[in-house]
Amino acid sequence: MRTVGGSTDHVVVVGAGLAGLSAALQLAGRGRTVTVVERGQHPGGRVGRMDIGGYRLDTGPTVLTMPDIIDDAFAAVGETVSDRLDLVDVDPAYRASFADGSTLQVRSDPDAMAAEIERFAGRAEADGYVRLRNWLSKLYQVEFDGFIAANFDSPLSLLTPQLARLAVIGGFRRWDTMVRRYLRDARLQRVFTFQALYAGVPPHRALAVYAVIAYMDTIAGVYFPRGGVRALPDALAAAASDAGVEFRYGSAVSALERRGDRVVAVYTDGGQRIPADAVVLTTELPDTYRLLERTPRRVLALRPAPSAVVAHVGCRAVGPDVAEIGHHTIVFGDEWERTFTDIIDDGRVMNDPSLLVTRPSASDPSLAPVGRELLYILAPAPNLQVGHVDWASTRDRYVDQMMDVVTTRLPRLGADAEVLHIVDPADWARQGMAAGTPFALAHTFSQTGPFRPANTVRGIANVVLAGSSTVPGVGVPTALLSGRLAADRITGLPIRRARSQVVQA
Repeated sequence: MRTVGGSTDHVVVVGAGLAGLSAALQLAGRGRTVTVVERGQHPGGRVGRMDIGGYRLDTGPTVLTMPDIIDDAFAAVGETVSDRLDLVDVDPAYRASFADGSTLQVRSDPDAMAAEIERFAGRAEADGYVRLRNWLSKLYQVEFDGFIAANFDSPLSLLTPQLARLAVIGGFRRWDTMVRRYLRDARLQRVFTFQALYAGVPPHRALAVYAVIAYMDTIAGVYFPRGGVRALPDALAAAASDAGVEFRYGSAVSALERRGDRVVAVYTDGGQRIPADAVVLTTELPDTYRLLERTPRRVLALRPAPSAVVAHVGCRAVGPDVAEIGHHTIVFGDEWERTFTDIIDDGRVMNDPSLLVTRPSASDPSLAPVGRELLYILAPAPNLQVGHVDWASTRDRYVDQMMDVVTTRLPRLGADAEVLHIVDPADWARQGMAAGTPFALAHTFSQTGPFRPANTVRGIANVVLAGSSTVPGVGVPTALLSGRLAADRITGLPIRRARSQVVQA
């Protein structure tokens, strides 16, 4: 693995998102002096926040998985997740609601999930689930250290024994093909393949290696920090600060000072010059290339992932007795397969919306005023590169359609609703996100592992990249891993402690 040569005593991390915070903790724990420069007034990056009328909104991700990876970031400075966060186990992880009126509670406990599937679709499907669970667990075991949490210097880095094992267990077949080996019920197939939307590729085109995302939320479990997802970056930043990391908020990086093949200082828009022995850039890819004064050299153009419309809604509280409406509900439309054609191929909004409805106040009532609920309603949408949608004129009407779906399918939810805030692809673009998507680059084969934009920069010896647009990819766990991989490039590989996550068969 290539590493940064020369002195790396003082590292400047640009951006206090999850990748930047992870890198800062890892580097501080390895004895480096670290300065984090953040343009916003608080940590988080894509893990955004907004307070409106007594509601505390998370404007970024709401699904939190793999707490052992979070714990690894804290462990870098001798702390644990429990020292800083009150993580709630969200059980069931999801409630799946189907157009035919049927529902399924998605549980991470193997016995509870098998019993739920037997109730839902019969014993044969429950037995198939057990076999699928075993396959997903094996897939994760093979992939994690060799692919997900590894730096690649070239495609040749893939040629390892793990690659052969991955091929043997079907990792390079299609995701939906592998799931159909175990499950015949089309509704269950959706539960274990809808995560392809996170990867930006339809299940029938996605490689089965990406099914590890289904492992993360249906087996490893879903969690929620009291105080909202914003509590995660706050906790990471507090741990980093106590470990000696300096944070400079409200400072956007305007330029990098070069001397030969090294960056020797970072300049902010306020005129500050911050000397650096090494730099970690977690900026959006267009900003990264601008700061580096580089144009990427790729045979194939980068393909952005689909985007999303998110509506933050306040409504009348449903009360603790409404067990059928939990923390996360996936509302599947009747025309599920057409969803991918609409948003990925045709560049239009879904004709029959499928939605993620998150109710964070189910786990932490303090996020909404007394007697009220806070809802986060996400509809996948085309990004601005392929999309043909005039969001300025259509978004309110589309949000009304989203709300109609919610109140029809979840009739106990949405009474006395007030729309607090809306974010559409044009809004994401105004925040600096390429192609108006918060999900960065799609996980096509040509944008995965050593084929994804690398975290090293050709011709610049001491700059390393981190974040969603580089390895390993999009998501909370992968952003944290990205920061760790960036730190490894600077310091070399440390001695790893044993992983705390127990992979359940």
